[in-house]
Amino acid sequence: MSSPVHNPAKDPIWLAHRYDEQADLIHFLRVERDEHRSVPFLTDEYLPGRQVRSMPRAEALHHLPPAAPVHFIFHSAFCCSTLLVRALDVPGHAMGLSEPVLLNDIIGWRHRTKPDGRRVAGLIDQSLNLLGRPFGPGEAVVLKPSNLLNPLAPAMIALRPQARALLLHAPLETHLGSIARKGMWGRLWGRDLLSKFLREGGVIEFGLSIEDLLRLTDLQAAALGWLAQHRLFTDLARRFPDRVSTLNSDILMRDPRTAISALSSQMGLGLETQIDMIVNGPAFTRHSKSGGSFDAGSRDAERAHGLEVHAEEIGMVAKWAAELARVHGIEMDLPRPLF
Repeated sequence: MSSPVHNPAKDPIWLAHRYDEQADLIHFLRVERDEHRSVPFLTDEYLPGRQVRSMPRAEALHHLPPAAPVHFIFHSAFCCSTLLVRALDVPGHAMGLSEPVLLNDIIGWRHRTKPDGRRVAGLIDQSLNLLGRPFGPGEAVVLKPSNLLNPLAPAMIALRPQARALLLHAPLETHLGSIARKGMWGRLWGRDLLSKFLREGGVIEFGLSIEDLLRLTDLQAAALGWLAQHRLFTDLARRFPDRVSTLNSDILMRDPRTAISALSSQMGLGLETQIDMIVNGPAFTRHSKSGGSFDAGSRDAERAHGLEVHAEEIGMVAKWAAELARVHGIEMDLPRPLF
């Protein structure tokens, strides 16, 4: 029998990183637990030069250890989701995974080959098994997919009947301010997200033609992407009322103790005695991307600056989006709040 060193499927130190659809291989990347907490995303950009091992998908699935409980944090971007998954990563309780690329590969494979729903569900299920390998016994895995995976959130929740999911979002004006202050790259990101939701049919209900979409400003495109995700989140909260809750990022930062306690209770993570350590720890005192000192006051100041500089544009777009939401019956405040 292969040892864990030679059999990456058996050892959680080997992150299931990529799916090669052509060769039907799983590529594993060696990532120590401390390294999981030190990077914002589990991508090649933040994990360069790592050891890689590859296995046929069937063989990797055959050698997996028993699956751990898996829970989800789905998010609409720029809403402290990286902070939150880091906060919930507590040895002995939960292992946090931030935007593993393996799940992104499902989206790419789906767009390229257009497989039927059962094949997509099968690959999602297998990917969740591959990712559901915590470092410590008894730990759950808290998985934060990229928001590009949000169209697949209903399938992921349905495939894990014991899973709990949090739908984390920022208010629209905050979301637009985050995109605006990031300059050209933020605006390009907003358009890219909208283009991917177009592929998934996520904005068809708005009745906008291609010509209409091309006429949108950058922030209108970003607001439309936000509305599409908000509609999806509303549907999820109503479809899975006992397993899905929602949380506004402003509320998370205003009352992190209550938020962490409520989420621990919902997901069964047993963090009740760890709350002070978590709230006073690096998740809430360091910037989740840069690693520099950062707290709720810093975040408020950064947000206020973005809103002030782009106030006129954000105000006009927010009014436009609110009217679009009214016409199409989209609630600006999500149901099923965490607390």
